[in-house]
Amino acid sequence: MAAPSALSMVTGLRAPSLQPWRRFSEPAARPTGDAVRVMFLGVSTMLITDGTSTVLTDGFFSRPGLLRVRAGRIRPNRRRIAAELDRFGVDRVDAVVVLHSHFDHALDSSIVAESTGARLIGSESAREIARGNGFPDNRFDLVLVGEPVDVGRFRLTALPAVHSPGDLAPGEIDGPFNPHAKAIDYLSGSCYTLHVCHDERAMLIQASANTLPGAVDGYRADTVYLGIGTLGKHDDEFREAYWRQYVTGVSAKRVVPIHWDDYTKPLDRQLVPFPAFFDDMTTSMRFLALRAALDEVDLGLPVVGRLTDPFRT
Repeated sequence: MAAPSALSMVTGLRAPSLQPWRRFSEPAARPTGDAVRVMFLGVSTMLITDGTSTVLTDGFFSRPGLLRVRAGRIRPNRRRIAAELDRFGVDRVDAVVVLHSHFDHALDSSIVAESTGARLIGSESAREIARGNGFPDNRFDLVLVGEPVDVGRFRLTALPAVHSPGDLAPGEIDGPFNPHAKAIDYLSGSCYTLHVCHDERAMLIQASANTLPGAVDGYRADTVYLGIGTLGKHDDEFREAYWRQYVTGVSAKRVVPIHWDDYTKPLDRQLVPFPAFFDDMTTSMRFLALRAALDEVDLGLPVVGRLTDPFRT
């Protein structure tokens, strides 16, 4: 195999442009009463509200820089967390659900729950991280897979999932945890898909691009927020299986890709994908656009901080 050229190496370190996909940008929702609204806040941090009750997945706002992630230690940035919550008008949350316990999901979860009055819901690993931040056990609920939890008119059901292939920090955090740790110390723990039902409508939040046969059997969702991190690095067979399970398998009418942004960049800058060397969003989006057209599924690209209607027709 020929050695990569200098040009190809430089190109591989550039973030691909979002411009070809901006035509899919999710429109802002019209303000209407108690309708469900969703706000994308980077990675798989999703705010879901009906104006009375509010659920947040993960709640990752610190977004430490690349050098610190690769070679240093990280910790929740309370000043940045407070600033972002204020910027997006998030002052009260009923439940924060941690989808798995890597740092780009669980680093800030307990701080966000603490400052918004939320209960924190997650795995044993997420609980150890929360304890390390001084979060009280009596406000933490351990996930019971398949057991619904009611939050106002929302019914939340955590379903089993597996991390995308190549997990760099697998395993469980099973003892006291110092949150000022290396990024790779934030082990993935148990992974979940979150099914969110509101009256007769439903959505699915799938953070990790991998399949787990049978995991969502019997569930349906109008909209799927589909994690596509590293999806473009896999082959067509892998992507087809993923689509079949988490999109057509739940009879979705809309799919919105999440977990595609470079989470080492601050949230107050325009989001960009990871460079092609680390991921391949271009291939992922080409695949999603093709499958969506073939299966008559709407494709939407989320815009940070924009309240959208997950059930628009």
